[in-house]
Amino acid sequence: MAEAANKIAVVTGAGTGVGRAASLALMNAGFTVVLAGRRMEMLQETQKLGNKADKSLCVSADMTDPGSIAALFAKVMDTYGRLDLLFNNAGMGAPPVNFEDLSLEQWQSVVNTNLTGPFLCTQHAFRIMKDQTPRGGRIINNGSISAHAPRPFSSAYTSTKHAITGLTKASNLDGRMYDIAVGQVDIGNAATPMTDRMVAGVLQPDGRKIPEPRMDAKAVGDAVAYMASLPLDANVLFMTVMATKMPFVGRG
Repeated sequence: MAEAANKIAVVTGAGTGVGRAASLALMNAGFTVVLAGRRMEMLQETQKLGNKADKSLCVSADMTDPGSIAALFAKVMDTYGRLDLLFNNAGMGAPPVNFEDLSLEQWQSVVNTNLTGPFLCTQHAFRIMKDQTPRGGRIINNGSISAHAPRPFSSAYTSTKHAITGLTKASNLDGRMYDIAVGQVDIGNAATPMTDRMVAGVLQPDGRKIPEPRMDAKAVGDAVAYMASLPLDANVLFMTVMATKMPFVGRG
């Protein structure tokens, strides 16, 4: 972890949930973290929780806006001159409606945020990492257990998380020549605002609604920090971090 003292990381969706947990873990590991997200006040709260203003920079960025994404990475280069780690974390889901009732607008909103945004961020990271000295870097994508076992009424979210798995594999392959390592963390039931509904009960495939166990999002943040700490000749291609008792393995 000692080498992290001079390393620059970008975390998208850093204002809440997993993004906040990962940002705090990376700061604690010594990284300087660029906190990116739409709501500046939430990014500043993450910065405050990290208690390391000199190890973080808040940048307002919209992952559905290519110009905003370009401005984010331009800011990184203007401020630090390099990039060692990108955590593609920002994401969203669509309302849980019947498959045939999901609107095209709702579908496209999820695709733009969960897939096109990470694609564009990864492109910018490639351009920076392949030309910097020392060359290379690491990209970690936020996947999901939904890429293995979807929930009812989650076609948009599940489809994008399957696609993120493809993006991880393809960009990892394309990054080899530039010493860019790409991996993915598949997350199940981290305690974040997105999973608050699980406390009261969430719909199961058999039609029941039951509460599901969750885990502290810090466990995911620590996993991201571990992946980030590896030398570039080693890579965690896929890691699953999940609540131990969630209904995923086997039949519940």
